[in-house]
Amino acid sequence: MGLVSLFGRLFGTKSQRDLKRLAPLLQVINSLESSLTPLEDQALRAKTQEFRNRLADGATLDDILPEAFAVVREASRRAIGLRHFDVQILGGMVLHQGKISEMKTGEGKTLVATLSIYLNALNGKGVHLVTVNDYLAKRDCGWMGPIFEFLGMTVGYVQHDMDNAIRRQMYACDVTYVTNNELGFDYLRDNMVVRVEDRVLKPLNYAIVDEVDSILIDEARTPLIISGPAEESTDKYAIIDRVIPSLKVRFVTEKEEIQSKYTGEDLGKGFDAIIDEKSHTATLTDQGISKCEKLLGIGNLYDDVQSEWVHHITQALRAHHLYHRDVDYVVKDGEVVIVDEFTGRLMPGRRWSEGLHQAVEAKEHLPIKEENQTLATITFQNFFKMYKKLAGMTGPAMTEAQEFWEIYKLDVVEIPTNRSMVRMDFPDLVYRTEREKFNAIVAEIEEWWKKGRPVLVGTRSIEKSEKLSAMLRPKGIPHQVLNAKYHEMEAQIIAQAGKKAAVTIATNMAGRGTDIILGGNPADLGEQKQVVELEGLHVLGTERHESRRIDNQLRGRCARQGDPGSSRYYLSLEDELMRLFGSDRLSTIMEKLGMEEGEVIESRLVSHQIQSAQRRVEAQNFDIRKQLLDYDKVMNLQREAVYGLRNEILDGKDVSERILQMIEESLDEKLDLWAPQDAHSQTW
Repeated sequence: MGLVSLFGRLFGTKSQRDLKRLAPLLQVINSLESSLTPLEDQALRAKTQEFRNRLADGATLDDILPEAFAVVREASRRAIGLRHFDVQILGGMVLHQGKISEMKTGEGKTLVATLSIYLNALNGKGVHLVTVNDYLAKRDCGWMGPIFEFLGMTVGYVQHDMDNAIRRQMYACDVTYVTNNELGFDYLRDNMVVRVEDRVLKPLNYAIVDEVDSILIDEARTPLIISGPAEESTDKYAIIDRVIPSLKVRFVTEKEEIQSKYTGEDLGKGFDAIIDEKSHTATLTDQGISKCEKLLGIGNLYDDVQSEWVHHITQALRAHHLYHRDVDYVVKDGEVVIVDEFTGRLMPGRRWSEGLHQAVEAKEHLPIKEENQTLATITFQNFFKMYKKLAGMTGPAMTEAQEFWEIYKLDVVEIPTNRSMVRMDFPDLVYRTEREKFNAIVAEIEEWWKKGRPVLVGTRSIEKSEKLSAMLRPKGIPHQVLNAKYHEMEAQIIAQAGKKAAVTIATNMAGRGTDIILGGNPADLGEQKQVVELEGLHVLGTERHESRRIDNQLRGRCARQGDPGSSRYYLSLEDELMRLFGSDRLSTIMEKLGMEEGEVIESRLVSHQIQSAQRRVEAQNFDIRKQLLDYDKVMNLQREAVYGLRNEILDGKDVSERILQMIEESLDEKLDLWAPQDAHSQTW
């Protein structure tokens, strides 16, 4: 037993100690309930102005928290028929403290947020509830909005197709539901306007980020960019694309790389390029350089004038061998659209940089768009750090607690479930080949379908979800496919995944933010009882993700609010995680267990080995995100300086002193250039 584990047993976990400190406050909130119930609606609504008056007289938000939370609980009961449980009140207090509430799926995070939103909106500076997509922003605003309106507050939501006038109106509300992308791009656009009245955002005050792990961790590697066309030609991409099929490539494994360091073996001998799937890189060998020079009719790829050739060839190699259609991207309406590797959602408008997107377009024989030059950019890390106060909610966050603290100074507090969770997580089943694994998955789906038990199958890519669908069709098993190609129907499909005999195949998007209710939604009580008797929703994972958190998110789709449910992961040595990070060790384990072709093993030992591989990948990805933040620090300082000066000018502040300073600096530079002090005046 580790020291941390022993300490936890003796004194409780950090989350338990944090919640214990909030218990007296919870008692005060509960004691106020009886005094608010008899109030007329008008008297309850008048509490909002009373709180605002007290804040104006010097009271703090903490001073009025118990009464404000009690008022929201009563208003919620009257406006939408939902009363906050005690654990939800605790979750609301954690959000007000500027921390992350880790709450299991189905525990009502959307309702929890209303407590802290109302309290922090009382100062009139605005609160943003940040969601992962437009659908959730609109849905949650429509669902929770009546609580705020009942209490005399204004509430709005932002959608990607709204014009600036409507956006400005929505951001002016006390409470605004909006996606992270819309917020970030509105901030960048606000700093490109030439008139004050064209801005849409108010100063960033307080934000609660829903699915905080998805936004602040998974999407942190992709900066927001507003770009304009560059003047460079795109001819090279098409020319190079015709050369790539002639290049002989070698895929190297981690084991081969380590061995070559000791043996001195040249991994590139006899090959034109080396592809490393683990680090996602492609490198030309000396033989490959010579072949490219010959095929392209170029004397030297590294000539100064033609130095871009190597970069373009490398990107084309990556496009062909590391980026796969219906896995990393889809082709839709004649365009390459990126698929978010963590959520499975399409990312229209986003483009890979450094010529990679053009290389993929050339590979798919699509019109190659001009390269773009960046006009404005910001990372989500730096954007959300600009808020005066930040909080977050999610199902799985504890595995990333270190990163949340190091990057954002956000503490993670685990909120207990309202009812005990009774989910059964079965050990992983490991096969040698993907073919055997998928046959076994189909057999289990068929078994449960015949019994009437609903099954949700999680896949890592569109390609795998459609492969599984193709295997189910000949067996006559009715099923729904939920992937980036059909994201418009996401909420409707996932909401019905709990119906009797329902079979739903989903990529990682798996309808985050939408509850799966046993018996369907709205619930059929007779059917719900039958599904409960069948032990609820069964979740099948077709392979492990790089992140344990994504795996936990999939498991968390079942067994909500005390419902029964179970989960199982099916794996093979051909899975990406196994192939790149763990297959050698697992092969050894399998040999020791005497496993032969066609057999399956069910072992906690294997599951631990896989989790060890996941921890290594998580650490590697954390380092990448930290590096990105380090690189962005310099740009962030420059951005703050430029935007600060720009806003001073737009706001009409007296910048005459700043202008005189700039003139002086400019003159000094010119004098140093044309009349240096150490040169004779005749040479000026």
